[in-house]
Amino acid sequence: MHVALIGAYGSAGTAVAGRLVDHLGDELSRLTLVDGGDPGGGLCILRGCMPSKEVISAAGHRYSARHDDRLHGTTPELDLERVVETKDGHVENFARHRRAAVHDMAEREGVEFRHERATFVDDRTLRLAPSGDELTPDYVVVATGSTINVPDLPGIDTVDPLTSADVLDATSLPESGVVMGFGYIGLELVPYLAEAGVDLTVVEHDARPLDEADPDFGDELLDIYREEFGIEVLTHAYEQRVEATDEGVRMHLEHDGEAETREAEALFVFTGRRPDVDGLGLENTAVEPGRGWVDDTMQAREDPRMFVVGDVNGKEPILHVAKEQGFVAADNILAHATGAELVEYQNVHHHVVFSAAGVYPYVRVGHSAASATEAGIDHVTVTRRASDDGVFKTKAAPRGLAALVVRGDGTVLGYQGMHYHADVMAKTMQFAVEMGLDVHEVPDRAYHPTTPEILDGLFREAKAELADR
Repeated sequence: MHVALIGAYGSAGTAVAGRLVDHLGDELSRLTLVDGGDPGGGLCILRGCMPSKEVISAAGHRYSARHDDRLHGTTPELDLERVVETKDGHVENFARHRRAAVHDMAEREGVEFRHERATFVDDRTLRLAPSGDELTPDYVVVATGSTINVPDLPGIDTVDPLTSADVLDATSLPESGVVMGFGYIGLELVPYLAEAGVDLTVVEHDARPLDEADPDFGDELLDIYREEFGIEVLTHAYEQRVEATDEGVRMHLEHDGEAETREAEALFVFTGRRPDVDGLGLENTAVEPGRGWVDDTMQAREDPRMFVVGDVNGKEPILHVAKEQGFVAADNILAHATGAELVEYQNVHHHVVFSAAGVYPYVRVGHSAASATEAGIDHVTVTRRASDDGVFKTKAAPRGLAALVVRGDGTVLGYQGMHYHADVMAKTMQFAVEMGLDVHEVPDRAYHPTTPEILDGLFREAKAELADR
């Protein structure tokens, strides 16, 4: 059996390859790894989670210095050249490690790496460029990731908008900006821009950010962005058109049902990402990419021998999801080839957004109160504010809150946190949710004054709530 993998350097691609190489021999005779990336390394390393955390951490340090009244003197400014230089150095090291892992696999007998681009000629034929060689594998895995989505807003092609990629590489920034897109990309990069000195207006379509969160979390985060970072966030606002001016850009929008304009030096576009299928030649196959084009077995709906994993399938653009989908796809390829039953990828909700410069990150693991209610689950929800625990005050980070969702029988169903160190607690709560722990059996005391005390408080309050039912 011959498997060709398009997008071998990415997180999903390396997961597929790593799983398949262990089956070289009777089950798998040939594995071709294809990636034309230059430099290779995958989206997360080159343009996603790793470089963004580099710049966010710099902003977080400045924010903390600016808000700690135990310090005095001039607040330090971000050295953008140093920020980018440090980021680039770390990213190249991460990417070099990823490339080495892929190339090491290609040293195995039966594995070949092709540093080229692949295009479908028909359902079973791939043409490589620039060599022109053609492959006819038994199975193809598409793991080409995602690309920046720029909306088709009237006038946007006249203003040269700045995207997340531009921000990550910028050694100088405009004095002011209007921001389109307040999802996870905007929530992470907007505070960085603010700490770098950019005067910002953000356009938010809804009443609050964080669509996946219960309302209290979005409201709290909105207050933090306005009060702590000095950002103007226009809620219930919709972009109508944009135009270039002598000084920069003018945004025409509808805000609370009224026509308004905002002017700035630049337009920032953080409107998400879309599956990167450009140039793959899928129009030459039976497959039509779009909503629902990939089953939970990771097979393309119209072609059971094409597996599509990671951002490119449009399901959920999250690093750990991409890896897990890769493992499922590899196992299902082997199962399909032998006529065995395939499995579906099932994901436990597990998101981390490094909001508020990473000082007040948002985390959700498992159910929110809203999703548990929607699912018809008998449950209780308890909420605790960070300011209820003195340790957050000693860290000069007293804002935020956390919530615990517990089934009526005590099973831990979900956790949300938007507070200092919430990202660190995500793993602990993943154990509780995925193992179906009973809150009555979860220890509810800390061994020292530490920020996980907020979890202890939630556990105690949930047990008390259940006892009163």
